[in-house]
Amino acid sequence: MRTGVIAKKVGMTRLFQEDGRHVPVTVLALEDCQVVSHRTADNDGYFAVQLGAGEAKQKNVAKPQREHFGKAGVGLKARVAEFRVDSEEGLVPVGSLISAEHFVAGQKVDITGHTQGKGFAGAMKRWGFGGLRATHGVSISHRSHGSTGNRQDPGRVFKGKKMAGHMGDRQRTQQNLEVVRTDAERGLIFIKGSVPGAKNGWMMIRDAVKLKMPDDLPFPGAVVDTAAPVAEEPAAPAPVEETAVEAAADTPAPEAAAPAAEEKKED
Repeated sequence: MRTGVIAKKVGMTRLFQEDGRHVPVTVLALEDCQVVSHRTADNDGYFAVQLGAGEAKQKNVAKPQREHFGKAGVGLKARVAEFRVDSEEGLVPVGSLISAEHFVAGQKVDITGHTQGKGFAGAMKRWGFGGLRATHGVSISHRSHGSTGNRQDPGRVFKGKKMAGHMGDRQRTQQNLEVVRTDAERGLIFIKGSVPGAKNGWMMIRDAVKLKMPDDLPFPGAVVDTAAPVAEEPAAPAPVEETAVEAAADTPAPEAAAPAAEEKKED
């Protein structure tokens, strides 16, 4: 079992395949997803990798958390999450920056996020109730949920009764989603279809637990090599000023003055 990653939902688009088909995809971005700390069997009773992503303001982070990030040598993170691993071999070094190449095209992943909040919703929208009759005896309560209890016995409303209330904003996990493409330079992961959550929401991406992992997955994870030299772009030629060009054009060539000197010698 490998560690997962924390990504932010950017939005949806489509990608064209080589055979001309277009695939609707969700774009997930890795924003400075770094390893913050480890959980070991000796200290905590299990093995896990703690990751942090995003950037938080200092005033929004408590002092203990700031010291925790400083000890790891990483910046202040907006979102922190743990991912269980099987053994010590699955631990990624602290401070490592996770790359989008942690996942490969074609593999299946499980994505966890918070669904879009709908606010306070009625029984018809929240549970799909049919409502009351539009006419004949119903007055101003066409969208009500009807009776909620029985008689004096039991004299209460059973727990779990489907009624009006807060809808959405629940943690949900969607399984076996396909990775269509990854972009390591921009830190983007393209997932086929939709994922739970709104734009700019944080997602946790893991390898699919119900399917076999591909053999070419990087283990314990794909890390960005910050020490690699950056290729420098060739310098653009300096622009030549027009005044210098005009001055060079007005200056006579040195060869033109030579015949005039020879004529004076003959005289």
